[in-house]
Formats: sequence, C-alpha cells, structure tokens
Amino acid sequence: MPHAGRHEFETLDSRTAYSGSILALRVDRVAMPNGRTAEREVVEHHGAVAIVAVDDDGRLVLIHQYRHPVGRRLWEIPAGLLDEPGEDPAEAARRELAEETGLGAHRWSVLVDVLVSPGFTDESVRVFLAEDLYEVGRPHSEDEEADLDIERIPLDEVISMVLSGVIVNATAVSGVMALAAFRSGSGAALELRDENAPWVDRPERFSARSRSHTFGDVAE
Repeated sequence: MPHAGRHEFETLDSRTAYSGSILALRVDRVAMPNGRTAEREVVEHHGAVAIVAVDDDGRLVLIHQYRHPVGRRLWEIPAGLLDEPGEDPAEAARRELAEETGLGAHRWSVLVDVLVSPGFTDESVRVFLAEDLYEVGRPHSEDEEADLDIERIPLDEVISMVLSGVIVNATAVSGVMALAAFRSGSGAALELRDENAPWVDRPERFSARSRSHTFGDVAE
C-alpha cells in the first residue's frame, strides 16, 4: 500500500463540458491511490483582485451590492475580475477601486491570497491593502454596480459584522480578518508583501483558453 501523502494525482484525460465568458467547466479523469480513477469537475476562472481600502481615520471602504446567485445584497470589499489574459494584478486592483468607489491610493501592498473553494474551482483572489486614499471620481456604472452603496466603517465595527454573520463574502471575510491580524501584530514583527509579489496560485487555464479562442478539449 502506498504511503499517504506520496501519491501523484496524474490527470489522465480532460474534456470541456462548458465554456463561457467568465468561467469554464472542465472534467478531468484523475489517477487515484490503489489503482483507481475518478472524475473531478473543475471550474476554471479568470482569477480576481480585491481591495481592503483604509482611510486616514482607520475606516474601511465597503460596498453593499446585489449578488444574483444568492438573491440579496451583500457587504463586500471592492473587487473585480482580471479582465485580460496576463493583466497585472496591481493595475487591476487600481482599476477596480476607482470604478467601484471613485478612489485611488498612494500605498499598496498584498494583504492575503485566497483560494475561494479549491475543492471544485481554481479561482484565486489576491487581496490588496490600499492606504493613503484620494478621490479620483467614479465612472459611469451599469447593471449591479449602478445600484451599489458605498460606506466607510471603522475596522472594529467591520470585524463585528464578520463575526455576527452580517459580512459573509469569503474574500471580504479573509481580507478583513487578515487586516485585523496584521494590525494586532500577534506578538510578532509582521510584514506585508510588496504589491508585485509572486502569486503562486494565480489561475492560468481559463486565460490560456481565452487567448487561443479554443473551446474544445483542453490538453494536459
């Protein structure tokens, strides 16, 4: 019997069940321990960026936005997809902060990277910390973004919103609690990563699919 933790989960073949504008569904046949094989459904995703924006008074910039899959408005941090294959994440974060809040920031760093649900999707979100904010003006918005509310709320209150279940968006929860941990120091000299730090789990498959304009099977 092979030792646990040493098996190579080789992908034997793949097929594409669906491919759309923001995601694709791929079905892989994977070699399992003890000679078995199993199918694994994988949602390919562009990847996204999000921003914990903190003003000079220590307040976080939150948005209240309708999310159709859950059928209600959620409290979130500004966020958005990487629009173009190979797009620079830091530039994407600057764009999304301006588009959703009308703000820019003089200081940027990487707060945390989040694999949203690695049991079925390769979606990863890079959450930035944006500080020293300034106004840039918000462009014309459409669809859900035309109806969002923007609020500035002190960090302690935002943490309470997370712990009480008011904030349930996974990226927002991760970003807020990462900031709380960083600000607390946790007894150690903590240091955030540079805004251009390597992003190990940045999704690549869907971007490659978009570049090639291929919507058939994805070769391994």
